[in-house]
Amino acid sequence: MEFIDLSLQQQKIRDSIQGAINDVLNHGKYIMGPEVQELEFKLAEFTGAQHCVSCGNGTDALLLALMALGIGPGDEVITSTFSFISTSEVIALLGATAVFVDIDLRTYQIDHKAIEGAISNRTKAIIPVSLYGLCSNFQAINKIAAKYKIVVIEDAAQSFGATYFNRWSCNLSHIATTSFFPSKPLGCYGDGGAIFTSDNEIAEKIKILRTHGQSKRYFQREIGINSRLDSIQAAILLKKLDIFKEEIELRQEVANRYNSYLEGIVGIPHTPFGQTHVFGQYTIAAERRDLLLSHLKEHGIPSMVYYPILLHNQVAMEPFMKTSGELKNAEQAIISVLSLPMSPYLRTKDQNLICETVRNFYL
Repeated sequence: MEFIDLSLQQQKIRDSIQGAINDVLNHGKYIMGPEVQELEFKLAEFTGAQHCVSCGNGTDALLLALMALGIGPGDEVITSTFSFISTSEVIALLGATAVFVDIDLRTYQIDHKAIEGAISNRTKAIIPVSLYGLCSNFQAINKIAAKYKIVVIEDAAQSFGATYFNRWSCNLSHIATTSFFPSKPLGCYGDGGAIFTSDNEIAEKIKILRTHGQSKRYFQREIGINSRLDSIQAAILLKKLDIFKEEIELRQEVANRYNSYLEGIVGIPHTPFGQTHVFGQYTIAAERRDLLLSHLKEHGIPSMVYYPILLHNQVAMEPFMKTSGELKNAEQAIISVLSLPMSPYLRTKDQNLICETVRNFYL
């Protein structure tokens, strides 16, 4: 059993993907070819954002967003301590300071009530991480940001395809970023990422920054980076986008089956009113988590802990961070969360085995 089985999806669309790859091979425009422009248009159309700017990966997407805002030494960026290192390392790379706050233990999202107390005269941005495929509380976060004139950047690496009061993730804040890593809800067959915004000036600046800061060939307006999406990856994503809404529904069906089997046995994912979850991960809260993980492994069932170390405890972040308030919810999360196999095509017999194995551990 695979933790995320990408082969079943590939079997469904392999011929169309192969045809799309062949088209790239035939026209030979491997970098920023026509597929890239088509993908950017369709992703912007999907989310409702005015602009989508693709790039090399989800980490670069966050970095480019911060660079476009001019964030650097002396600046502070508020974010959750419960996330992958990408969220904070881009802050450190620019010489700014990450200010870590606690999470809501029901949703694992940044605790919006902890944000205002972390704001200082150096705060330039807030990065809510839409973890596991669920959006953060953007109504509350955007209200706080507007009060203090701070930019909000949604880290939507895991939540592309989720909704918040009938608006898609990546169109809930001033800027949003996502990742097309193969295991993401919408993933390519390599690395890829994108930035979304309805701010014309920010979009144009990011386009310049992703190509060495050049406004036209060999004319550098900014110090930028090299982060462009390959045409082949764009071609693959276009074919996956064709079936993406169907896959969102399939993900939710898989999650609903998990919920019906596991409710009352472990803590199941909470989806607040007005939101839909895309289940980039199906993550439970489990007592004796490490023993359960070992039990599942003994029965041939993979599972993962996302994430075992909080960002404020990462050695690499020590010179570039501070904390605000207690982080007790995040401390509880790292000893209880466990992600189970999840994909739109998870076989019912495999899911039944997973659920029975979890139930047998506790009952």
